[in-house]
Amino acid sequence: ESQFEEYLNRKPVTCYIGFDPTAESLHIGNLLQLICLKHMQNAGHQTIALLGGATGLIGDPSGRSTERPLLVQSTIDHNINGITGCI
Repeated sequence: ESQFEEYLNRKPVTCYIGFDPTAESLHIGNLLQLICLKHMQNAGHQTIALLGGATGLIGDPSGRSTERPLLVQSTIDHNINGITGCI
């Protein structure tokens, strides 16, 4: 048994995955993250799907040569409602 498995079997842990609300729905690339959360939940762990945050407002240029356009709060709220429906 690996140290990671041993750790998870000791007691319930809390894990989270954050989604930036830069679109009004999730995409297929998010499916693996949601499946992992569901597996953890089924194993008795506390799971959190976190929506929002500063990168939703300012954008995250990771690996890009240009920044994402800034989003206004009403757009973020609309996107969060759409993503919540996906989860």
